[in-house]
Amino acid sequence: MKKLFTSCITILFLFAGLTAFSIPKLNSYSIAQATVYLDFDGQYVVSSVWNGGNPVNAVSPGMTDAQITEVFNRVSEDYRPFAINITTDSAVFLNAPLDKRIRVIVTPTSSWKPGVGGIAYTGSFIWGDDTPCFVFSDRLGPNSPKMVGEACSHEAGHTVGLSHQSRWDNSCVMTETYNTGIGIGEAAWAPIMGNSYYRNMSGWNDGPTQYGCGNTQDNLSIITTQNGFGYRTDDFAEIMNASTATLNPANFSANGVISTTTDKDAFRFVLSSGSNVHIEAKPFSAVAGNDGANLDVKMQLYSASQQLLRTYDNMTVMNAVADTTLPAGTYYLIIDGAGNSNISDYGSLGAYSLSGFSGSLPIRSVQLTGSAVNSKHLLNWDIIADEPLKSVTLEVSKDGAVFNTLTVVNEGTLRFAYQPFTNSDLYYRLYVTSVIGEKAYSNIVKVRSTARATNAFAVSTLVNNQLVINASENYRYSLSDISGKVLARGNGMNGINKLNMENNPGGIYVIQLIGENEIFTERIIKQ
Repeated sequence: MKKLFTSCITILFLFAGLTAFSIPKLNSYSIAQATVYLDFDGQYVVSSVWNGGNPVNAVSPGMTDAQITEVFNRVSEDYRPFAINITTDSAVFLNAPLDKRIRVIVTPTSSWKPGVGGIAYTGSFIWGDDTPCFVFSDRLGPNSPKMVGEACSHEAGHTVGLSHQSRWDNSCVMTETYNTGIGIGEAAWAPIMGNSYYRNMSGWNDGPTQYGCGNTQDNLSIITTQNGFGYRTDDFAEIMNASTATLNPANFSANGVISTTTDKDAFRFVLSSGSNVHIEAKPFSAVAGNDGANLDVKMQLYSASQQLLRTYDNMTVMNAVADTTLPAGTYYLIIDGAGNSNISDYGSLGAYSLSGFSGSLPIRSVQLTGSAVNSKHLLNWDIIADEPLKSVTLEVSKDGAVFNTLTVVNEGTLRFAYQPFTNSDLYYRLYVTSVIGEKAYSNIVKVRSTARATNAFAVSTLVNNQLVINASENYRYSLSDISGKVLARGNGMNGINKLNMENNPGGIYVIQLIGENEIFTERIIKQ
């Protein structure tokens, strides 16, 4: 990715498509005049400012419809906050105002400009003479939709006035011309105007450029004030009253966009009776698993009196999920872009989908109690239900907000004891499902550890379908019946592991765990 500067020059261009290709015609915001055209079908360019005035016969990258669509989705999400249309349709581009459009030519024809993944003139979006920019797909994968998409957004970013975002140390020494970002996994972040090829969450940034550690570039302000377009129109107000967009609590869905750093969207739903409620707010993603998402969603639940009841904002994933039980009443949801452990909320902008449902409560009561005895945690519960139960899942959390399955027990089981490999406090809850599909959660209990586990391994000694193994190190295991006959062998990893025992009959078994520093043997009872 490279940016070039130029002074005002009289320029002559000739554009002519080389070959007729069937490119999917896609538009991200068709009502907008400002347009970025992603050109995948080849272009013959004659320009005094490119290639020393020699023609550039830019051939098609030969990308598939699926690859082109993914590139389009990635670039569209980057520019979602703004009143600008990302298109793959040349007719839409040619109908846009001359001083509010840019052509991004995606091509493997790169020999005329070695060493870069793309090239653009800063500020050329408003020049009014159709100066294009280029993305060299042969150097990006080749034809990696992720890398091509990031390069398209980056080069188009130059055309709307942006410089590179760089990284500087505390002594004002530049350590990266192209800021490569920070973090791993779903919430890993990098600036669009840096090097965002290798992070999932890319975004606009308010940070230093290559011209000095104190030379801060506010991407959003530059984009929305220097190019003849601003932010797109707000779709949902933040107001919490009778005029708030109302959702059907039985089964609802909605789509919205967080377009500014102060934008928040409000929704309202009314429960006529106490219900289980499941709500999920997911960012738009180019492919599955929040891949290519820019919006790290924060969801807040308010009462009718606008009292904040709960905030759902996981620091490691970009969607927000609420599973709770609520009494009858009016409730409000506020959707917002949040920061995470890698970045602030400045560039946490983009589209999202909101979905949810509620149900009656044939499971009338689920009460959980817990205590610690030495290094073991003892959980007991009582369930009152009008229908038979299908499953009872005991869940555990380190913070009382994000829960993971600890074990699944059968309907008749009313207790569970195990030795967690941690000396920190843990939170527990039950997740109960009836045979007709109703779901309910218990209260959350906090169990304060009173002693540190002395063994490298801990197992659940009373199991239903899965044996839960908590390990402090990688290990090998051997499962035997009471006679000593080996039934299964395998390997496990540091952390929580589960061994499927669904097909084993009820009875007594022996599990042996072999780590680097310890051999651990325990009898277990399969119900």
